[in-house]
Amino acid sequence: MAHPKITIVGAGNVGATCALWAAARGLGDVVLVDVVEGLAEGKALDLAQAAPIAGFAHKITGTTDYAATAGSRLAIVTAGLARRPGMSRDDLLAKNAGIVSGVVQSLVRASPDVTLIIVSNPVDAMTALAHRASGLPTSRVVGMAGVLDSARLRAFIAMEAGIGPDQVEALVLGGHGDSMVPLVRHSTIGGRPLAERLPKETIERIIERTRGAGAEIVSSLKTGSAFYAPAAAAVEMAQAILRDERRVLPCAAYCDTEYGVGGYFVGVPARLGAEGVLEVVELDLTEGERAAFAKSVEHVKSLVAKLDGLGA
Repeated sequence: MAHPKITIVGAGNVGATCALWAAARGLGDVVLVDVVEGLAEGKALDLAQAAPIAGFAHKITGTTDYAATAGSRLAIVTAGLARRPGMSRDDLLAKNAGIVSGVVQSLVRASPDVTLIIVSNPVDAMTALAHRASGLPTSRVVGMAGVLDSARLRAFIAMEAGIGPDQVEALVLGGHGDSMVPLVRHSTIGGRPLAERLPKETIERIIERTRGAGAEIVSSLKTGSAFYAPAAAAVEMAQAILRDERRVLPCAAYCDTEYGVGGYFVGVPARLGAEGVLEVVELDLTEGERAAFAKSVEHVKSLVAKLDGLGA
């Protein structure tokens, strides 16, 4: 039986780490693609040499040629410029639009049945662009944001509470950026509501740190941005799709009537399976949560409008 093929575009820190996580989970044969001659080949060879030690079961190759990606079941797009200190995700819009559009078109030419997971920033807008450029159904284009943002929220809650993150459940809605909406009401520590375990001031501090989590890492690294957690989040989504797990994960999914969004890709809980996004799960939001979510959606709409202005 043939293994599913997974293409990862961009062999930088995020892409190469996606390849590592995908290989470690045994999700299928991995093809790593990059425009820089030798970069994907070298990292793929390094991973292949780790296989006898780590027990990777599937083939790992690197290339500059999209012909090698033909027949991919799923592709993770990490290509594009990363943030530097002082930059927001939105600052990358114009520069990454052309990159993502070209990548997606090359992927679909080689693999018309592919499902796309977009990681490139600003991810909500880049997911919308990927949908336009690919011509794929909305169900087969999804952005990685909520899994990462929710993981960051869980990590910070665990740090403040002095417990393991596996004891924390939390959820973030909305755009991937300062307008994200952490749902405190849906967050728990050991099954108990977050508000019963931590004081209000601590929760507010955690929320602000979650919103600025990416910038905090960029500030520390100076010459790069986060990659371990974003890659783990993308591969978590890939696993749910490739293994038809039908799991509900927060991600940038297409919403029309759902939440009254009106036809945009925004961060919502979505059930992921073999056909991509199987459904958007609508939560019962309070008036305040709904208002915050609507504000986040407006920011996403403004980014998409800028894409329109660029002719992307």
